[in-house]
Amino acid sequence: MTFFLEHRPRWVSYIFVLLSLVLLSLSGGKRQEWNPAEKIAVEITAPFQRFFMGTISTVRDIWRNYFFLVEIRQEDLLLKRKIDLLKIENSRYQELLLTNQRLRSLLNFQENIDEPLLPARVIGWDSSGLFKSIILDKGQSDGLKINMPIINSEGVVGRVVSVAHNYAQVLLIIDQNSAVDGLVQRSRGRGMLKGGESSECCFDYVIKTGEIKTGDTIVTSGLGRIFPKGLYLGTVKEITDSPDKLFKDVRVTPGVDFSKLEEVLIILRSGFEPSRMPEMP
Repeated sequence: MTFFLEHRPRWVSYIFVLLSLVLLSLSGGKRQEWNPAEKIAVEITAPFQRFFMGTISTVRDIWRNYFFLVEIRQEDLLLKRKIDLLKIENSRYQELLLTNQRLRSLLNFQENIDEPLLPARVIGWDSSGLFKSIILDKGQSDGLKINMPIINSEGVVGRVVSVAHNYAQVLLIIDQNSAVDGLVQRSRGRGMLKGGESSECCFDYVIKTGEIKTGDTIVTSGLGRIFPKGLYLGTVKEITDSPDKLFKDVRVTPGVDFSKLEEVLIILRSGFEPSRMPEMP
């Protein structure tokens, strides 16, 4: 009883609205113009009806949109996952395609070499920074020996300098400790291809009268019993002929792109006896 007394004004309003609604409902089927009492009732109850109907409609829309957005969000997450999986599959496909192209290139190159070849994969680079060398996944168990030449379809890579049971270290021709006897393919002039400080090489001991020009091809001479004759070493990039020097300064761009070196071929030269080479750490 106390509750109703405390909230009497509010209950009076609710009862009045209810009575107005009842009044309107009773007269709804008469199909005649509203009387003054009904008009007053409509004026009083219409705002409440509008509020309640608007509130119900708003809540209904929010509820529907919530579930709609949740469903869209889930679909979006599923699509993103599918896109990520497709990207991974595409990356793997592209890698397999590029690997297949490199292996095909090596296979075609292998058919032009008379000596037996053993394919190998590059699994590491020299971490000391003192030498420019790589580590192969082949070793003594595969028949590798010191000084065996390493090539790929682009040209000469280097030579074996250290051998373990299952692995081998290869000194690259761009290392300062490397030296390969070479020929200018066009003029047959001789020189010694040595590694430099950068990714280029120097073609040393080219005499003043030697015929050589920019763009000439440098190949192995076959001397030294390490590399077979005629393997591609690089292309002459720059020539400097200083009057105070005995030989010309020749810069050569190697044929091999060492930054992309992944697969190589080992020439298993029969009857090859390795000579004494500089020790590697």
